[in-house]
Amino acid sequence: MPAATTVFNRISANNLRGDLFGGLTAAVIALPMALAFGVASGAGATAGLWGAVLVGLFAALFGGTPTLISEPTGPMTVVMTAVIAGLTARNPEHGLAMAFTVVMLAGVFQIGFGLLRLGRYVTQMPYTVISGFMSGIGLILIILQLGPFLGQASPKGGVIGTLQALPQLLAGARPLEVSLALITLAILWFTPKQLKKIAPPQLIALLVGTLVSLPLISGFGSEDIRRIGEIASGFPQLQLPMFSGAELQLMVVDAAVLGMLGCIDALLTSVVADSLTRTEHNSNKELIGQGLGNLVSGLFGGLPGAGATMGTVVNIQSGGRSALSGIFRAVILMLVILVGAPLAAEIPQAVLAGIALKVGVDIVDWDFIKRAHRISLNGALIMYLVIALTVLVDLITAVFVGVFIANILTIDKMSELQSEAIQSVSTGDGDLEISDDERELLNQGHGKVLLFQLNGAMIFGVAKAINREHNAISDCRAVVFDLSKVSHLGVTAALAVENAVEEAIEVGRQVFVVGASGTTRRRLEKLGLFSKLPAERTEIDRREALRTAVAGIA
Repeated sequence: MPAATTVFNRISANNLRGDLFGGLTAAVIALPMALAFGVASGAGATAGLWGAVLVGLFAALFGGTPTLISEPTGPMTVVMTAVIAGLTARNPEHGLAMAFTVVMLAGVFQIGFGLLRLGRYVTQMPYTVISGFMSGIGLILIILQLGPFLGQASPKGGVIGTLQALPQLLAGARPLEVSLALITLAILWFTPKQLKKIAPPQLIALLVGTLVSLPLISGFGSEDIRRIGEIASGFPQLQLPMFSGAELQLMVVDAAVLGMLGCIDALLTSVVADSLTRTEHNSNKELIGQGLGNLVSGLFGGLPGAGATMGTVVNIQSGGRSALSGIFRAVILMLVILVGAPLAAEIPQAVLAGIALKVGVDIVDWDFIKRAHRISLNGALIMYLVIALTVLVDLITAVFVGVFIANILTIDKMSELQSEAIQSVSTGDGDLEISDDERELLNQGHGKVLLFQLNGAMIFGVAKAINREHNAISDCRAVVFDLSKVSHLGVTAALAVENAVEEAIEVGRQVFVVGASGTTRRRLEKLGLFSKLPAERTEIDRREALRTAVAGIA
């Protein structure tokens, strides 16, 4: 039993009714979203549907968050759209097969992250960067839906191509399809709360938009309306991995980006699930489950997926409490696909574009965008930079640049704060927390004995402050370096301490290094610092060092 528990997610039969209703409700929401994301990605509605089934099933079976619902999401679809466009442009014959291979590789990356126990590090990036790239992804999704929203095929060239072709798209807009898209948006935005409790707005919009588009109801001919077309109702075919030497590097990079984004998306949603259920997920196990889901999805031509906030919240609110809810959802969705797939042929692409566009609007972090400049100007600038790079360049560049700049600013601020914790005094009138006996000893030194105290974490940014304080020493004849309150001594800071000690020795000062313990002492020992001083100047406490220093200059 313990072995099975470590392999599978937390599955319990104690809440069958709640898990069944949670899975059913999540399946109802997943259907229109999977169709919309499948069409938006360029892989087709079938890929979206089977991605929702396979990622959801395997993540529920082997993940680490019992109530998490996994399926194709807006961020994953945006990246997958770029992957498909890039690979099919470079290799028209095998590009789509290579794109599904990228999904498999992304799953392998995620499994690797989980096995290496990197789960707790995945989401440890500044919120300004997370907000920036999520908002950027939302804007990309909005931009990429403009073509279908206006009743036309998406222009080539992704975001830039769509923006360049916008005048032509507007000029060639088809009123009937624009009307369907607008009706879809209106339903999504203005569905009353009472009605939302009965049916999700996405499903209502899908049904109403499709019915309105039918010739019998609308009174218009259907030949001008772009529809999904026939969807195969059988099980998906196996897609063997397809590699190409010329595109191999691009595929690996795309897979790493897709895998990392899926990890972030899933684990952030797991945190939401924890807050709603008052439980704690297993991050590393969740990554393995997500990886298996994406590996299998790519193997059968499905879209990549991750934890979906909307589906997860609805699942929990409907009573889902164990991984059975996710399993029920996947099975229900699979039955719908096998039995009712032919009915989806008449769904207008404009309706799906409206649904996907609304998802893009929801992904944009409007709340933080409105307040960011009031909270921190630097943070706001980082967020806007990440948004711009995500939309106009690519996601990986945006994240790396954003994290780099945010970390530099954070290190600079921490270094500034830690520099204030480096103090040196040669009289008993200073602000250091020392005993009255030690103050008296400093006074007896008449300014010739310097107490050099370091406090807290000494990261590399404080090395300059250590050098600055040491360089301020003028006519002191003895220096006591007190490291008793150092919680962490970085390599660069340790080298700065070593340099200060060596310079003091070279000019003939008495040097004492006291209070070093734990990792701080071991680091200085490895540098060979204590071999440069006699034991009677390192194996004593601060008071004894001050007493010896005062006696030595008398």
